[in-house]
Amino acid sequence: MKLVVDINHPAHVHYFKHFVREMKKRGHEVMITASEKEISYQLLNEYGLEYKKLGTYGISLMDKVKNIPVLDFKLLQAVKDFKPDVFFGFGSIRNAHVSFLLRKQCVAFDDSEPSPIEHLLYVPFTNAIVTPDCFNKDFGKKHVRYNGYTELAYLHPKYFTPNPKVLDQLGLKPGEKYVVMRFVAWKAGHDFGKGGFSDEAKIRAVREMEKHARVFITSELPLPAELEKYRIKISPINIHSVLYYAQMLIGDSQTMTTEAALLGTPAIRCNTFVGEHDMGNFLELEKKYGLIFNYDNPGQGIDKAVELISRPDLKAEWKRKLDVLLADKIDVTQFMVDFIERYPASLKKATLAAEKKVPA
Repeated sequence: MKLVVDINHPAHVHYFKHFVREMKKRGHEVMITASEKEISYQLLNEYGLEYKKLGTYGISLMDKVKNIPVLDFKLLQAVKDFKPDVFFGFGSIRNAHVSFLLRKQCVAFDDSEPSPIEHLLYVPFTNAIVTPDCFNKDFGKKHVRYNGYTELAYLHPKYFTPNPKVLDQLGLKPGEKYVVMRFVAWKAGHDFGKGGFSDEAKIRAVREMEKHARVFITSELPLPAELEKYRIKISPINIHSVLYYAQMLIGDSQTMTTEAALLGTPAIRCNTFVGEHDMGNFLELEKKYGLIFNYDNPGQGIDKAVELISRPDLKAEWKRKLDVLLADKIDVTQFMVDFIERYPASLKKATLAAEKKVPA
């Protein structure tokens, strides 16, 4: 099989790295195409994954709209001689458009319900949309659900082993507690009109947490001058080990909240997506497994963080919760491999199973 795997965000490198390696190991030809967003190229380079550069959509909403046909064309040029059988990616608009033009199959993973513009642009041109079973939208017969989360594709214990050397790299003393804070830029298409921590809330969060632990910040935006000294200085490929050993994650990030939960680290997520129409994975991680806390008000999140940080057995308690989750969920990378290798029979099987309301 000839397969195109498209990368449109740094997180997608993590989602698909084990899948790509396994597919190649099984004798399939895989071409990675990637647009430039933050550290996506850096991660691909650090993991030794070959890829075709497509450029960037830009930062502003106007730039992103203008560059949709530009990156569609660049993807078409990149793959035309490769002649792929299947296009695979995470909600990739350009994958959907180019595969439709070439009359090839397109499979899209997704886990973000509040992305109406992206769904409008890619869903009609995509053959299969694969989501966690807690996803609370329905894409009809092309919709396949699995019992897991996207982030388990790389954070499942089968694939992830924490590196304790990061503690030395952070300059921590033995047994010293620390908290990670993550603040995002709110520049994605589905982030329009949404937000998280203000500068004032960031300052308050740091001041409260440093009474109990060291503080490290990862931020897509410039920080208030007084907080720049807290910015973490570590290779991006080590960030999951940093999360694993942390006492807590506090921030407005979507992906990193789920990552912390799946590493057994308490996560406090504060942004305006939170509410009764929040994404299914965050509702499940909070209501069913008790691994995260969701607030639309950063002040409430900071208060909860102060309460939690004083618990002496906090990490042990979260480890027990994580064990329950892992016993429930599947190996998502193996699911991807099986689904693509057996495609399109796997789609037909999943559709029949959904109609009968039995597991695929």
